Order: sequence, then structure tokens, then C-alpha cells
Amino acid sequence: RPAPRPVHNLLQGQPDAAAFPRTAWLASARRALTAAPHEAFGPGDPRGRPELRRALADYLARARGVRTDPGRIVVCSGFAHALRLLSGTRLLRPRMAVESYGLAFHRSLLSSAGIRTIPLPLDADGALTEGLTALDGLRAALLTPAHQFPTGGPLHPERRAAAVAWARESGGLVLEDDYDGEFRYDRRPVGAVQGLDPERVLYLGSVSKSLSPALRLGWMVLPDQLVDRVLAAKGEREGWTGVIDQLTLADFIESGGYDGHVRRMRQRYRRRRDQLVATLAERAPHVRVSGIAAGLHAVLELPPSTERSALRAAAWQGLALDGLGGYRHPDATAPHPDGLVVGYATPPEHSFAGALDALCRALPPDQTDQTDQIDRTEQTAT
Repeated sequence: RPAPRPVHNLLQGQPDAAAFPRTAWLASARRALTAAPHEAFGPGDPRGRPELRRALADYLARARGVRTDPGRIVVCSGFAHALRLLSGTRLLRPRMAVESYGLAFHRSLLSSAGIRTIPLPLDADGALTEGLTALDGLRAALLTPAHQFPTGGPLHPERRAAAVAWARESGGLVLEDDYDGEFRYDRRPVGAVQGLDPERVLYLGSVSKSLSPALRLGWMVLPDQLVDRVLAAKGEREGWTGVIDQLTLADFIESGGYDGHVRRMRQRYRRRRDQLVATLAERAPHVRVSGIAAGLHAVLELPPSTERSALRAAAWQGLALDGLGGYRHPDATAPHPDGLVVGYATPPEHSFAGALDALCRALPPDQTDQTDQIDRTEQTAT
């Protein structure tokens, strides 16, 4: 029989849709439309609206340590769009290093552009960027330094420096995917690698996690020498992102609405993370939770050879969630740990406790307890 349709959504990468700041966004839209010059409603500039690029330059410098100016920012519709544009410039061919765990969609996008992806091993300190120098024909490296996706650890400072040193010595590029860098809970935010060398590191971000993926707004912070090449790949007119959304986001940032929203959501997601950790500690203490210092998801480390059965059990409990194995690069050689990637941001507030209850019912039992029980049974029989 087919499993029941999902009741609870624990898929990663999705913010709480009910928390979108509708009232504040509408107020920003009204102000932005009132103040917009007439030329804003003509053909779109492929760079993006100057109001948004100015607001982003100030915000990214203040919040993420990015070194830039409005002339080096190109607005796009999100990270995937940025990858497509960069692939169209031939800057990334023929080989590009990626982390051994990441989104298969991004790898397939690069592959369709004729770019072969080479996996970099991972450990608790992030990607082993020291190995970049040993890879021949490498043009670029794609990293998630603030919060490795999906395993969760930040890139160690020495490995950040190693990636930048490789780019300088080889003439390569580092693509920094800062997909949820604003949501850090247990320590001060980890700054952007781009601040170490703005001429060798391309900084890529969006509002998909902070506001909503429905807005289709992202940005690229580029080295000076790459701006014209990316604009040539994009075309003479903006065909992806709407001017009204750009103007609204610019006002939302400059009015302080964006900072306030991020602060509120950081508190909400931290409470959910704490609730997830506490529930697992009580009902499944044998399951270790990792990657919880930041972001909108956690990784539950499972006993060996239990990931598939846990996913089947989760489906029968009405849960939508992913296994860790689905993010593994097909050419990765390191042992594959079993685990679940649990997005704790998406469920509505009223159903989050129910989602955690279903999750606990789907988890495999403690194999140590089972072994002890078998041993006791055998001793009794003897």
C-alpha cells in the first residue's frame, strides 16, 4: 500500500510561510511606489534597481562583513539563477570543486553547463579546502562557509584562508553560498569569506530563507573584472526579477523592517530548535543531533544501515523529510553516515509539537538496548 499523504512538512530549506511580514511589506511597497521615479517603470536594468543595490551594499557590510559597493552588486532571482549566469560566462569550466554533500539540483545545473564537479571531503570543520591545490584543471570552488549544507558546521578559519590562498595562487574563484548566514543562535555571526579577498570570492545570497522563496530575489557581489561578463550573460534587460519587489525590498531594508524581521525569526527558530533537541533528548536519547548552531534544519545521526527504514517509517507517520544520503555527491569516497535532515522552520506553530511526536515514532530504536536485551535473553536461556 502507498504511504499516507504527508501531514507534517519537515523538509529543509523552507521558512515559516505564516510568518511573512505582510503588514510591514505592504507599508514598504506603498512608500517605495510613492517615491519611485517614473523611469523605474520602464525596461529593467540588468544590474538591478540602484535603490536596492545601495541598500544591499550597506546591509551586507554591516550584517555579514561583505566588502563591496553598489556597482559590484548584480540582482538576480536566487542562487540557482546566479549559478546559471556564472556558468554562461565560462568562468567555471571545465572542473569545479564542490562540497561532498550539497543539493543535487545545483550539481545537475552545473553538469548541464558542461562543468564537472569534484567533491571535497568534509569533517566537523567543514570542507577540506587544503586539498584544492592537488586538483588539476580546477577553475572554481563552491562552498557554504557559514553553515555547511546540509551537515551544518562552519568552515574553520584556517580552511577559509586556505581556500582564498588557493584562489590567489591559481587564479581561481571561490563561490560563497551564504544561504542562511543570518540565522546563527549560539555565538556571534560568522562573517563572509568574501571579506578576505573581494577580488577572488563571489558572494551569493537571497531572501529565500529570511523572507520567502516566492519573492525570487537574490544578489551576486562580484569582483570588479567580472561584472561586465555577468551582465553580458544576463542580457540587456531584466527578465527575472520585478522592479516593484526590488523597490519594496530596498525600503524594507532601509526602514529597519528587514533587520527586525530577521531578529524575530531568529528567536522563533531558536525556540523550535531547542524544542526539537529537548524532545529528542527525552524520547530518543540515542540519536545525536548535529548542525544546530545555525540555520533552519538539523541532522539526526542514525545507527548504521537504518536511514532507509527510518524514511519509510516517517512516510507512514505522515512526515515529509529527507535522508542525508540524498545530498551526497555520487563521486564521494568517504563512508556514508546514515541520517535524517530535519527542517524545523516550516511547520505552523500549532502543529510543530505533533510533527516532533511523529518524528520520534519514526526513529529507529536504540540498538544498544536491543543488544543488551538479546544478551540477557541468551543468558536466561543458558
